[in-house]
Amino acid sequence: MSIRRFRIALLSAVVATAVAGCATTTSSTGRKQYVGAVSQQQLDQLGAQAFDQTKAQKALTQDGRQSAYVRCVVDAIAAQLPDGQRRAWEEAVFVDKNPNAFALPGGKVGVYTGIFDVAKNQDQLAAVIGHEIGHVIERHHDERITRAYGAQAALTVAGMLAGSRYGDGAAQSVSQGGGMLLQTTFLLPGTRVQETEADIVGQRLMAQAGFDPRQAVDLWQNMIAATNGARPPEWLSTHPDPRSRIGELQKRADQLMPMYEQARAAGRKPRCG
Repeated sequence: MSIRRFRIALLSAVVATAVAGCATTTSSTGRKQYVGAVSQQQLDQLGAQAFDQTKAQKALTQDGRQSAYVRCVVDAIAAQLPDGQRRAWEEAVFVDKNPNAFALPGGKVGVYTGIFDVAKNQDQLAAVIGHEIGHVIERHHDERITRAYGAQAALTVAGMLAGSRYGDGAAQSVSQGGGMLLQTTFLLPGTRVQETEADIVGQRLMAQAGFDPRQAVDLWQNMIAATNGARPPEWLSTHPDPRSRIGELQKRADQLMPMYEQARAAGRKPRCG
């Protein structure tokens, strides 16, 4: 066996071992997931590191009312999480005009002050935070790391196979072209699925916490107005088409109203601001 073929065989064995170490699980919406490239402890550590880095790089708000407002919404949402996810989540409000927010493994939530321009009330802010926390509890970070790891490993094998047959130039072409192909047909579509799932989970969480699920629709209408509808083509985007998204949110809001009314009857009536 040539050295080149030996390397290919060895790398293929490594990829097979990595895939075997991953696990198949099912999300709360019934979707099959491939996870396990990293442990939950490692995910939590990565989340904490990323959160600390963001706090070191971005200015934190000095407005105590904004911090208390976000903390109130985060606490109300977190109280509705499954037992294994119900923890004291840490939140931070960053001074940034970008209307954005994020949540990370390890119980971290970051909100940019720009989000207050589109989330006009506590219910709309709950739609944002519920969505972001939904990414965490549905193991989307784990899933994306696992998928990216597998995609990169497969691309490396393909490049080596092309190089062994057609030379180094072919290997480089496969690496460059294959990277774009994997990004547009494998990694990004999966992320859009996750965004939809986070919408479903987040809207359910806000209803359980006593926030009006219909306000998720108003939030995205505000978001479209704020961005003038500007976005990349859906096939190159990590988010679903906004108008399609609004339609789905509206359907689910109608279905979630009994849950919302039950939460209010049970005394879950957040007063965050």
